[in-house]
Amino acid sequence: MLLVIDIGNTNIVIGVYQGEVLLSSWRISTQRERTADEHGILMREFFQTQGLDPEQVKAVAISSVVPPLTGVLEETSRRYFHQNPLVVEPSLHAGMPILYDNPKEVGADRIVNAVAAFALFGGPIIIVDFGTATTFCAISEQGEYLGGLITPGISISAEALFQRTAKLPKVSIRKPDRVIGKNTVSSMEAGIFYGYVSLVDGIIGRMKRELNANPVVIATCGLAHLIGDESQEIQKILPNLTLEGLRIIFEKNRGGVGSR
Repeated sequence: MLLVIDIGNTNIVIGVYQGEVLLSSWRISTQRERTADEHGILMREFFQTQGLDPEQVKAVAISSVVPPLTGVLEETSRRYFHQNPLVVEPSLHAGMPILYDNPKEVGADRIVNAVAAFALFGGPIIIVDFGTATTFCAISEQGEYLGGLITPGISISAEALFQRTAKLPKVSIRKPDRVIGKNTVSSMEAGIFYGYVSLVDGIIGRMKRELNANPVVIATCGLAHLIGDESQEIQKILPNLTLEGLRIIFEKNRGGVGSR
């Protein structure tokens, strides 16, 4: 089995593959103070709840946008699964040219998503990742990572509204029935949700015009369904795209990793 770990700013997503089949996946909150032992015990408990044997893990692949936790999860891999993990970084062979001014600036999760999306659909592609920040990535027809843009995530945007306005309450992020609210709470819910959907669709439209193409548009990560189901531009919703990309990149590089 292959254990894949995506370390994000808000959540750590964990998956287990047997060949190309995702057997199970889990999501835990990102806590920088959590130790390698704590992560290891949590993961082994997850395995047990699904009837999976941790001793059957023969390889581990990690992507991370939280540098302080990268080494912690590497240690978890070695101590609890007896594997030297593959850690995704721009210098790793991912099979995709990165046409950024400085390729080292591209987050590992964006590279992993791009590799998975191109493997699944070819190009051109636009990927929208609804994480702590919302990222938009463009991949060419030839499979080149062209670049993209980064916006505050919907949760960050909502939190800023609550914190900077004395009289507005904290509300849930959900799809309200009406755009025109009849009270403060419904007005805020509509503004947050429909405002963000319009932001997403507007950016995708501009990216399409700049690309002068009709790309496949994919949404991923935790809030992909919430926004993607309402969006007029998003065509496919793949919450586990990053895990799939980690599997693909591991297969491309499997000769350089292994048990300790």
